[in-house]
Amino acid sequence: QLQLVESGGGLVRPGGSLRLSCAASGVPVAALTIGWFRQVPGKEREGVSCLDWSGRNIDYADSVLGRFTISRDDTQNAVNLRMNSLLPEDTAVYYCAGSSGGCLLDTSKYSFWGQGTQVNVSS
Repeated sequence: QLQLVESGGGLVRPGGSLRLSCAASGVPVAALTIGWFRQVPGKEREGVSCLDWSGRNIDYADSVLGRFTISRDDTQNAVNLRMNSLLPEDTAVYYCAGSSGGCLLDTSKYSFWGQGTQVNVSS
């Protein structure tokens, strides 16, 4: 059974950086598509980025393109999300999720979810 655990959230000033990590157990991340999503209270969960099992298909939401970078670390069995030039509107709970399908920023395509990590961007 796949289990996902996010880490790396915290409080950062606007313009700062954070690196989130999604550690997997039970299944190699190289066999999965891993997506990052975020949610703020009162809003739907939205896709941020995804990386498929091949490592060649990657997608980003327009709002984070050029600022966030997704990558995979097979030695740690983890998928990381490097977030640069953070904005107050990036404040959210960030979730990683696993899928056996392709890289899609669609919550309905993912069967396994982590518990989330809070990111706060504020001065």
